[in-house]
Amino acid sequence: MIQGGGFTPDMKQKANDNPIRNEASADKKNERGTLAMARTSDLHSATSQFFVNLKDNGFLDHRDASNAGFGYCAFGKVTEGMDVVDKIAKVRTGNKGGHGDVPNEPVVINSITVEK
Repeated sequence: MIQGGGFTPDMKQKANDNPIRNEASADKKNERGTLAMARTSDLHSATSQFFVNLKDNGFLDHRDASNAGFGYCAFGKVTEGMDVVDKIAKVRTGNKGGHGDVPNEPVVINSITVEK
């Protein structure tokens, strides 16, 4: 997966609104190309960070209401441009701002179109 949101290109943490309720459910699968809310071990802690699944990640799917089985809420899907996502996944990474596996050069998404 690749993760984004929450930080500026120079790894300064962005201000967040209040966390949102985790709406993971059995019908929302973490499949290749889906976008999902990143969170801490607190089930309902998602704010501005998200990830794109590079492959099917069934272990992240909702299985039950327990902490171990609640899962991560998939809320969207890349319908065009998955080749760009795959290119992002291949950029060189390192340590930056106290975090590991961060792109050596910032990757910025300039636009996204929401389809209904």
